[in-house]
Amino acid sequence: MSHELPKAYDPGAIEARWAEYWVAEKLFHVSTPDSAKNIFDLLLPPPNVTGRLHMGHMLNQTEMDIIIRWHRMRGENTLWLPGTDHAGIATQMMVERQLATENKRRQDMGREKFIERVWEWKRHYGGAILDQMKRLGASVDWGREYFTMDENLSVAVKEVFVRLYEQGLIYRGKYIVNWCPRCMTAISDLEVVHEETQGKLYEIRYPIIGSKDYITVATTRPETMLGDTAIAVNPKDERYKTLIGRVVRVPLVNREVAIIADDWANPEFGTGAVKVTPAHDPNDFAIGQRHNLAQINIMDETAKLNENAGPYAGLDRYAARKKVLEDLEKEHLLGHVKEHMLSIGKCDRCKTVVEPRLSTQWFVKIAPLAKRAIEVVEKGHIKFTPENYKTIYLNWMNNIYDWCISRQLWWGHRIPAWHCADCKQDTVAREAPAKCAHCASAKIEQDTDVLDTWFSSALLPFTTFGWPKQTKDLEVFYPTSLLITGFDILFFWVARMIMMGCWFMGDENKLDSLNDAQREEKLKASVPFREVYIHALVRDADRQKMSKTKGNVIDPIEIIERFGTDAVRFTLASMAAPGTDIAFNEDRTEGYRAFANKIWNAARFIFMNMDKAQQSGAWTAAGFDPAETPDAKTLEDKWILSRFHAVTQALDESLKAYRFDEAANAVYRFFWNEFCDWYIEIVKLRLNAGESDSDKATTKTALTFTLHIFEGSLRLLSPFMPFITEEIWHAVYDGKPPAKSIALTRYPVADSKLVNSATEAEMALLQSFIVDVRTIRAEMKVENKLKTPVETQAKDGIRKTLEQNLNSIQKLANAESLTFTEKSLANAAGAKVSPHYEVRVVYEQKIDVAAERERLTKELKKLEAEKDSAQRQLSNEQFMAKAPEKVKEGIKRRAEELAGLIAKIQSALAGLPKA
Repeated sequence: MSHELPKAYDPGAIEARWAEYWVAEKLFHVSTPDSAKNIFDLLLPPPNVTGRLHMGHMLNQTEMDIIIRWHRMRGENTLWLPGTDHAGIATQMMVERQLATENKRRQDMGREKFIERVWEWKRHYGGAILDQMKRLGASVDWGREYFTMDENLSVAVKEVFVRLYEQGLIYRGKYIVNWCPRCMTAISDLEVVHEETQGKLYEIRYPIIGSKDYITVATTRPETMLGDTAIAVNPKDERYKTLIGRVVRVPLVNREVAIIADDWANPEFGTGAVKVTPAHDPNDFAIGQRHNLAQINIMDETAKLNENAGPYAGLDRYAARKKVLEDLEKEHLLGHVKEHMLSIGKCDRCKTVVEPRLSTQWFVKIAPLAKRAIEVVEKGHIKFTPENYKTIYLNWMNNIYDWCISRQLWWGHRIPAWHCADCKQDTVAREAPAKCAHCASAKIEQDTDVLDTWFSSALLPFTTFGWPKQTKDLEVFYPTSLLITGFDILFFWVARMIMMGCWFMGDENKLDSLNDAQREEKLKASVPFREVYIHALVRDADRQKMSKTKGNVIDPIEIIERFGTDAVRFTLASMAAPGTDIAFNEDRTEGYRAFANKIWNAARFIFMNMDKAQQSGAWTAAGFDPAETPDAKTLEDKWILSRFHAVTQALDESLKAYRFDEAANAVYRFFWNEFCDWYIEIVKLRLNAGESDSDKATTKTALTFTLHIFEGSLRLLSPFMPFITEEIWHAVYDGKPPAKSIALTRYPVADSKLVNSATEAEMALLQSFIVDVRTIRAEMKVENKLKTPVETQAKDGIRKTLEQNLNSIQKLANAESLTFTEKSLANAAGAKVSPHYEVRVVYEQKIDVAAERERLTKELKKLEAEKDSAQRQLSNEQFMAKAPEKVKEGIKRRAEELAGLIAKIQSALAGLPKA
């Protein structure tokens, strides 16, 4: 029997194999449990079906996978639900580009054929990002994978639309929307990015009818004057009071419009008089509603001027602007032109400048839904981490506008409304009606628009569990436990899930009919998730945001191929502090690749000793139970056991607080610095004890203890580095493990009774002694292979520790012998003093007096600076009044120690030969 691992760790050789194994064995499939007790579940933010993995996905999925694996190993019923979003605009654009290469247009194909083509594209290319997730080992339940256009989800989307319409919360009307001329659809405020741009403020003279005078208005968009239906001035503006009610002529089109009084006009901006174009500006639209003004739309869906623009019809908006300005100048109606900073809105997807456009759209009346979504957060039914996102969320929700949910696309959930050609009314229904619900006419046609992608995504926390049916899944898995996502979709998705979840899982419009206690219970149960953790951005090493234009985009797949998935995951985890962006640096990843090597080499060392001990009859794997803690007899065993349980406790606390960085760094320090660098080095003495029965017993004890800690460490590391731990863990059990996967074993449980501060302090003293001897040897330039006698003066308790661990000192400090003395060694060459002992390396070599003086002087300055700092604190009345007694006592004690150390070094300096 042998425990084989290749000499070199090659992540490429093991990762694909385990990724395939986890999926094939359905290791993370969850059957619906009988009750909601002990459930931990979360929803994967569904990537676009068009997507490819980027570093934001990698961070998001790493954090989710760490959390879900940790909860699974704690014995909870865990479900991580995967899926993809149909991504209306993005997918339609992708397929239209593909058609363009074939010299085809969707308009030529017709809607039905085009949608068939999109489904075909989805079958061929749509699963790429989920395939990447599978390769990265995401421990989701692939058996529950969904697509937002699946039949069951489409039925649920339709049901939500119909119910909201019936409750008066969805309406259709003409409003100014953000229109993208490239995507040729309305987009929400959230899909518009604003950029500060240097523009111009143009003054235009409007002749007053019946007078030789004119009124001057200021505008940043002179081409829209072709659609003006009024001039507005502030009723309190003394300059224009006598002009209110007069009529002016709109230049170039000769339309007569009135000068009206409206508070929106700002006397401080421009000339104080503003042109009113209700069809092309949201504020002008509102003015038009107040004053019953005509709405003249002068642009088509591609932002070219239409027939309402007269001689300018057919011109692009910017070409029209140029021509309008030229013509105004010819007529001497163009006044001053000033430089002016503008906030230009652009489509977040294609970066085209957005056009405010009057359009008939469908809207959600958001106030009732928002009110409930505000209440659940204010009452703490949903907790945000970092907490500042609660304030950001509430600020946005308290200033929210009605949501435009219709999109002028073909790909998506088609709006379940039919327009009647006879009575002009709408019929909204779950199934296609044969006739108009209002006049019984058969001349009805379904609305051509589809719903905003975020509408269906907002329903996922309950529709993925079977709603509108009252399923067992919905009963036990809703609300989900946690949502991990990025700030960029806080309003797009998170806020809308809260609104929709609290409405449809909270008795909709009947909630307020319940008594207070019932209402509160129902409200609390209606939230889509109990907690929201907002992770930071991944930036480049210089903390710059990644973008294709900057050329600094990091491809996670390429990094993974070079360093391995575990190293990349560990890099992201080790830098993931709540609220702090990650400056991704390949040097860190290279360091964690070295960490994976360290784990691998530790395993090979242990397996080599297991095989050797088995051959000699000193040890057998039979009956090895990682859950059983062997008796700790030696200092190093007691110490590593204490540290193991202390680190386990620290990991639990950090992961509960989503401090991935603290958790990763704690397990890294434990495994590398404590287990490998100290424990294994010390325990080697016992692993090579000898051939006698007592020696074999020593080897067996040492090996059992080492394996116990090592196997437990693999389980500690497993959520962070699932591939390497899986490979090694199976090798520990020589291919006959107690479970199908390390991910299905129990996470170590911290036992506070085994955390021993006295043992840790004793070990810290031994480590300090060994390090001091190593330092002296280095300073004296003693060759590594040369063993040297060591002399020490130590107090009784400390002497006992050193005597009991003499073998460790001799091995790790390369000491030939250890002699105890009563005399001070402070003045001796090659000596070091500490509060607990004085130690000297006996090495007969001519001392470099100058170098020794320099060393001691440097040490003296360091100690004096520390003593001065302590004295300043002790003499600071404010500090002494506020500091805890324990802290003050510690500082006093340290000041006394420092005084003694300084005296010893001063004495050593005085004892050096004069130069």
